[in-house]
Parts: sequence; C-alpha cells; structure tokens
Amino acid sequence: MARLPRLVLPGLPHHVILRAHPGQPVFGDEADHRAYLEAVRDAARTHGVAVHAYVLVPREVQLLVVPERPEGLSRMMQSIGRRHGAWFNRRHGRSGSLWDGRYRVTVVEPETCFIDLCLYIEALPVRLGLCARPHDWAWSSLPHHLGRLRDPLLSEHAELWRLGNTPFDREAAYARRTEEGLDTRRVQALDGACGRGWGLGSPGFLARLAEASDRPVQPRPRGRPRKSPTPPDKNVPI
Repeated sequence: MARLPRLVLPGLPHHVILRAHPGQPVFGDEADHRAYLEAVRDAARTHGVAVHAYVLVPREVQLLVVPERPEGLSRMMQSIGRRHGAWFNRRHGRSGSLWDGRYRVTVVEPETCFIDLCLYIEALPVRLGLCARPHDWAWSSLPHHLGRLRDPLLSEHAELWRLGNTPFDREAAYARRTEEGLDTRRVQALDGACGRGWGLGSPGFLARLAEASDRPVQPRPRGRPRKSPTPPDKNVPI
C-alpha cells in the first residue's frame, strides 16, 4: 500500500515524531543533546517554523511546531537531519542515517489539543520508564513552561496565554496540569493519532481539514462499506 503524503497546513500546530533505529540511541551525553537543539533552533528560524514544545530521549525526538509556510516543516527537518547527522557521525565514528524512516507528523486543533500535546510530549520519558516524573528529565520544554528557565528555542503560543493573566498564573496552571497528567484514555487517543499521522481535534476541525486536504485525515472504517438497500422494481407488484 502506498504511504500517505504528509498532512501539513501552515498556521496550525503540528506534532512531529522521529525515531532512531532499534537499539541505536542517538542521544548520549550533553553534547549530543545540545548539538541537536542548536540544529533545531537554527533550522526553525531559517525556515519560519515556531517551536512550542519538545522532548529528546535516547532513541526519539518529539516536537510541537507551527510552520508559517507549507514547505517550512519539511525543509526544517531536512536541514536538521543533514546538519546533525553529519555532526553525530563524525563525532562517534559512524556512517549512515540516524533515523528509522521518515518523520511522522500530525496536524493539531489548538483549542482542544495544544496543551494536552505539550503535556504528552513532556511526559514521554515517564512513559518510557526513564524517570519518575516529567520534572526529572532535563531535555524537554517543561522547565521553560514552568518558568524555571527561558529556553531560546521556544516560542509562546496563544493557548499557553489562555492559562492565566500573568506569567506566574500561567506557570502555576501549567504546573498543576503537569502534576495531574493525562488520563489513560487521552494518552491512548493521542498515541493513535500521532503515531499514524491522522488529524487530531474535534469533528468540526477534522471536517475542515478534510476540505483543505487531498488525502484522508482520519482512518477509514474497517470492513466493506454497507450496501444501500436495492429499491424495489416498480414493475413488480409488492
């Protein structure tokens, strides 16, 4: 089956997932992490992509970004791949691609999903068993969102501003949401959409996505479509 083209719409949040080859971590020490984040920062600025959340774990990267132009996201990811791949291979004496296939991307409705996706991304180390709490992982956007530091990679999104009138209010609200976490059903829903590149949001949002795209934005129902009842022959008495 031919793979679907990526669904990318400027001005909307996009959740990006990139995974390394099984058993081959791409982040080890601090230098590996910092080099990748510098590549993201420079490529995002060059290609007009705002970065709002991220996490780096040993074999995976997740980003929440908003591209200004249709081609901005793909050009950013290509630029990061070339720059960081060459740097990593030189440093570690290896060759070849770092990543297991192409990146996956999901278009996200900001009003219903943006904050949940930030929490989902920043809690990935906990789900992988790498730490006990999201706060314990150094390589994510969470310290910025909690006001513990100012990360130059990140831009503020309007949905974050809705959390409170002042920076203190927003940070406190975000801290509460982080402590509460996402329930299992919500995590499963995000897993399903994000892992397969479907749109993520309300039915109205998905309908608008379908109108703006030439590819499916939701999985088709399984099985054969139901046949419409055959109308009776008018010439046959009933």
